[in-house]
Amino acid sequence: MEIKEKPRVAFFSFTCCEGCQLMVLSCERELPDILNHIKIVNFREAMTEKSDDYDIAFVEGSISRKDEIRKLKKIRKTAKVVVALGACSATGGLNCLKNRYPMEEVKEKVYGKKAAKDYKLIDTIPARPIDTVINVDYYIHGCPIPKKEFLSFLTALLMGKKPEMTNHPVCVDCKMAGNICVFEKGISCLGPVTRAGCDAICVTYGTWCWGCRGPVDNPNTDAHEETLKRYGLTAESVTKKFALYGNCMGAKKCSVEETIKEPSKKVKTAGHK
Repeated sequence: MEIKEKPRVAFFSFTCCEGCQLMVLSCERELPDILNHIKIVNFREAMTEKSDDYDIAFVEGSISRKDEIRKLKKIRKTAKVVVALGACSATGGLNCLKNRYPMEEVKEKVYGKKAAKDYKLIDTIPARPIDTVINVDYYIHGCPIPKKEFLSFLTALLMGKKPEMTNHPVCVDCKMAGNICVFEKGISCLGPVTRAGCDAICVTYGTWCWGCRGPVDNPNTDAHEETLKRYGLTAESVTKKFALYGNCMGAKKCSVEETIKEPSKKVKTAGHK
């Protein structure tokens, strides 16, 4: 039997806190076994060595600068598989909050009025998920990603299987955890339309679902609207909460065509959103 070389794996950071990569590093017990099956060649949080030769690229962070667009395209050209790692990469994340304001206003707020003459030199653009720039094969959602989901995803990928992402609403996880619905407490929640897989950790620890994992595929919006009416809430109030994690609110603001000469259209892939 021919012995194939271990897949070469790289982790990359763009605009993010790198919390999702720290979750990968928190797999202390599992890492020795993982390293028996893959070779990590690029991981700034864990090693100083770097290589431009890799098969699988895990990309954390949203795109918020023109130079990041160029770097991301290079990663896509090199990697056989690209995985969006976490909310910032998959949906734009918290970084999309800046998209609510004109970029000139953002620059002035961050860099001060005295730097006004240099605004054009500041490389900042509306934040966006990576799949508005390149083709993405798979997504691991969350802020940060769940450790168990990363491990199950990597296991399936290395076995040659298509990694299956959770595709039911957080309400299911809440019921399994035995939580009292936060609507009963007079609090609005995004659980009915948000992708689960987090074990409803936010609700379990006393808050509500913030929508960090993005919307579930084909959410039952009619049923959610009925729930909102039952508790005297409106769809608009809940929609505003979804904007916290961006989801690249507004196609125009997240359009790559606005910021680069050679636009790259968004392409649907075998992965899940």
